[in-house]
Amino acid sequence: MDLSKPLAYRMSPKTLDDYVGQEHILGKDKILYRTIKADRLSSIILWGPPGCGKTSLARVISNTTKYKFLKINAVTSGVADIKNAIETAQNTLLNPSGRCILFIDEIHRFNKLQQDALLPYVENGTVILIGATTENPYFEVNKALISRSMVFHLNPLTEDDIFNVLKKSLTAEDGLKNYNIKIEDSTLRKIAETSNGDVRTALNGLEVAVLTTQMGKDGVITITDEIAKECVQTRKAVFDKNGDSHYDNISAFIKSMRGSDPDAAIFYLARALNAGEDPVFIARRIVLCAAEDVGMANPNALVVATSAMQAVTMIGMPEARIILAEATVYVATSKKSNCAYLAGEKALQDVANKDTGTIPMHIRNAPAERNGKRRLWSRV
Repeated sequence: MDLSKPLAYRMSPKTLDDYVGQEHILGKDKILYRTIKADRLSSIILWGPPGCGKTSLARVISNTTKYKFLKINAVTSGVADIKNAIETAQNTLLNPSGRCILFIDEIHRFNKLQQDALLPYVENGTVILIGATTENPYFEVNKALISRSMVFHLNPLTEDDIFNVLKKSLTAEDGLKNYNIKIEDSTLRKIAETSNGDVRTALNGLEVAVLTTQMGKDGVITITDEIAKECVQTRKAVFDKNGDSHYDNISAFIKSMRGSDPDAAIFYLARALNAGEDPVFIARRIVLCAAEDVGMANPNALVVATSAMQAVTMIGMPEARIILAEATVYVATSKKSNCAYLAGEKALQDVANKDTGTIPMHIRNAPAERNGKRRLWSRV
């Protein structure tokens, strides 16, 4: 192993037995584990947040399969790269089996045309596709590819999983064994906690701490809590303003207010603000929740939410967070009634789908004749 490569790369697992986490799909009685072990893999899509082990799992498969393993990245590749991979797979001289495993990282970055280029070869078995994505594949990957693949959802690694990887890296030949490091388990635990389920972040932070800390007179590199905190920086929520996590977080925020849970609502508000969400966007969602979910149970909630949105627009961050918190707690703790919303929806359905007749004469707002006499009906 080239020790000049990042620690996270060097510590990636080589075999299934080295792989940490994802027991729900890689337990010894699970289908994915058995198909990899038997080298009978079919096309799969690996979906999960950064640092959960998608690329590492692909490397494990590359080390265990008898098929030719090819890799491309959707960010930098196009249809020409796909065709080159297909030609390599079909070259009987270089690849007698006529099949290959094609790993496409960030597959959601491919457009429809690029994804369609894969279809016939996935269909006839020339290509066994392994796609990795941080976005929901049911939204970002063509349905035709989804129907020909098995989708596996990878979860963020637990703190125990990350702690075990960090602990192993201190003694591994490919890790930090060449350094005389002194670090308490409690410090490793804090690194694992701060990484937010991303083992790559944890390993990068540990490596920076080791490489930037001066060796003591005794020849020992001592990593304290303060050094670890400085190297890993602050814990960041997994949040992409244009991706699934954006919508997941705002959905949780609204449902927490709807469910009268102010603590949860404030938590998801903090996640959004910490990730740089537009405060006006959040304020609009509070207004909608006040109208749709609180409704007639407390009509003043709409007044408070609207005033909050105006105040946020005028004041901006960071003070706007106080206004948003107040409006969030007010809406979350208000009684809920969606009777006005449901009444409006039912009326719209009737107007669209039923014969609603004509407007009664006595409430019309136009001249009308009755008994041969013309009169203007009241507008009141």
